[in-house]
Amino acid sequence: MIIVLVIALVVFAVISNAIQQHKERLATLKRAEFSKLRGMLEDTEEILLNAANVPLTPATSQMLLKRIAYTLKAMVELEPGSRDLKSRLADTEKKLEEMGSNMQAPSEHITLPDNDKQIIGMIQGIKKLRTILRAEHARGNIDTQVVVQEDRRLENLQLRINVESQIKRGNQARASEMLGSARQCYEKALITLSNASHVDEYVTARRNEMTSLLAEIAEELKEGNLRDRQKRAEAENNDLDVLFAPKRKW
Repeated sequence: MIIVLVIALVVFAVISNAIQQHKERLATLKRAEFSKLRGMLEDTEEILLNAANVPLTPATSQMLLKRIAYTLKAMVELEPGSRDLKSRLADTEKKLEEMGSNMQAPSEHITLPDNDKQIIGMIQGIKKLRTILRAEHARGNIDTQVVVQEDRRLENLQLRINVESQIKRGNQARASEMLGSARQCYEKALITLSNASHVDEYVTARRNEMTSLLAEIAEELKEGNLRDRQKRAEAENNDLDVLFAPKRKW
């Protein structure tokens, strides 16, 4: 009898330990999944908030809101007692209902910030949005035609930001008479334009402009080198004049 009780206790302990380990494993998986969803939610909300810098089309805005709603639903399933998540989900669903087809298309005009860090943030935001587009297309949440159009628009926008930032630096360097630095910036802009996968009016116009600017800088550098040689020659002649000048008798 005692042996049976001992065996029963051992079996119970093993089963209890297995159940506890299973619960802990589920809790770990739950935390990992919740953390993944939270990161997904924050990235998507950040892109929506950054719409002032990176213009969004109505289709993209709707896709992002749907992605937020989907993420919040999954988070509520993991944390059914969270009032904050439920409230945010209700607000998002309300925005989706209110979003109509009369939304205006975004302006393609972009204003570059003065801070290089902010410019890098804009480019990173575009890259992240393009990744989200492909992910949502794989889940069937956005049409293929829309993805193709949006990806090309974002690619062009990314190119413009790269080119305009280089031109801005080049203009500043040229205004400060740093012609070497200006030439490097304009050359980088020209390379970016030459590697563009889609050539439109902007690419053609800017490419011609960079070619003209580089030609002007080459001429200015040539003239500057000539002036430097003339100055050195004049300085050498002055030294010779001093050296061979008649000696004064005191």
